[in-house]
Amino acid sequence: MFPATLNITVFCGALLVACVVAAQPPKEPGSFRPPDLVEIVKLDKTIKLDIRYATKNNFLGRPVYKHARAFLQRPAAEALVRVHQALKAQGFGLLVFDGYRPWSVTKVFWDSTPNDKKSYVADPAVGSRHNRGCAVDLTLFDLKTGRAVTMPSEYDEMTERSHADHSGATPEATRLRDLLIAAMQAQGFTVFATEWWHFDYKDWKEYAILDVPFKEIGK
Repeated sequence: MFPATLNITVFCGALLVACVVAAQPPKEPGSFRPPDLVEIVKLDKTIKLDIRYATKNNFLGRPVYKHARAFLQRPAAEALVRVHQALKAQGFGLLVFDGYRPWSVTKVFWDSTPNDKKSYVADPAVGSRHNRGCAVDLTLFDLKTGRAVTMPSEYDEMTERSHADHSGATPEATRLRDLLIAAMQAQGFTVFATEWWHFDYKDWKEYAILDVPFKEIGK
């Protein structure tokens, strides 16, 4: 029989290994398209960015990105550009909050969110469509003023006001939310039911979960 101190050491070591393994992205069977993440603004410089996770202005109250950049898989990014161009005729453009999100950041979100709010964040055990480079968080901005429009809720607000079918907003906020949804759907995106700002591109299942830091993309 091992001494008690050795048992503790072995147990702690096993626990540490288990934690490290648990902190890895989930393994997925099957084959996927090779990743082709592109920086959104390099396809269209008139798309605006407000990368909240590179600042303290987010639900965590601290930055989790080192760089204020937004990426998507190329087909999704090209579709987003088409949405942006189509909206110009109605006096609006796209303002992007987030695109591709490394898996490790999704885990930070999950671990930092209270249990009663976890329906608003992705479970790292299955990954997020952001991790695949096929989800984007965004809103509209007014081309005349350059300012973001007023929507039914704030970005990342964890209340029913954020739901895509929320009926309690002002007529104008509802109109603008529905305009955004319709424009995105026309190019192959689907709105997430509880987040009017979150859209998944149609081909998301064809890409694997990634945990590549922004600085490594394109190397």
